[in-house]
Amino acid sequence: MLASALIVFREVLEAALVVAVILSATQGLGGRRSWIGWGVAVGILGAVVVAALMGRISESLSGAGQPVFEAAVLLSAVAMLGWHNVWMARHGRRMADELKRLGREVGVGRKSMAALFTAAAVAVMREGSEIALFLYGVSASGAGKASIAVGGLLGLAAGAAAGFALYRGLMKIPVRHFFRVTGWMLLLLAAGMASQAAAFLNQADLLPALRDRVWDTSWLLGADSLAGAVLKTLV
Repeated sequence: MLASALIVFREVLEAALVVAVILSATQGLGGRRSWIGWGVAVGILGAVVVAALMGRISESLSGAGQPVFEAAVLLSAVAMLGWHNVWMARHGRRMADELKRLGREVGVGRKSMAALFTAAAVAVMREGSEIALFLYGVSASGAGKASIAVGGLLGLAAGAAAGFALYRGLMKIPVRHFFRVTGWMLLLLAAGMASQAAAFLNQADLLPALRDRVWDTSWLLGADSLAGAVLKTLV
């Protein structure tokens, strides 16, 4: 549940911040909410289609193809999580500046309102597709569907609330440092996904196992304790 909550919270907050920047940059512009709202709706629809396609592909595979597909999804999620953290750290500020410039250009008539629709749709679909990929990776790691669903809903509510509060100025947090902390937590999740991907490849006889278990600290920290459950999720 913690893994899905963290992933959904982070991605929803990123999408909410993009929408908030666009809304802030187009204050007083008539019809902006409609264009941006439709963009968000189309982005959500696109992400749902991506998630459905992933489910169909998974269901169509059987035998040795299933663990190979699971490993491919996990490794894709690992690569995306790593790339996303690096990209946001280097280009997050520039992306915000470009969105503000887009809002100003729409305000003075240099670009049409459709640009707001496109920016919102692309941002939401990108983050939503990443959520679908990452949650599939969490599911492939062995998490139950119920815990993923509950964590996802909690992350969705928290991310949307935090994004709205930041837009309204009700909450002041150093966003850069916040994303840095969550970024490190996501990298720990990525490490766990990579380990599970290796297990699937071993199951498909594509990767030999050096030994069954690298270490066992259950005598020190049980998986049924709160700290143990958190570390099991992140590592």
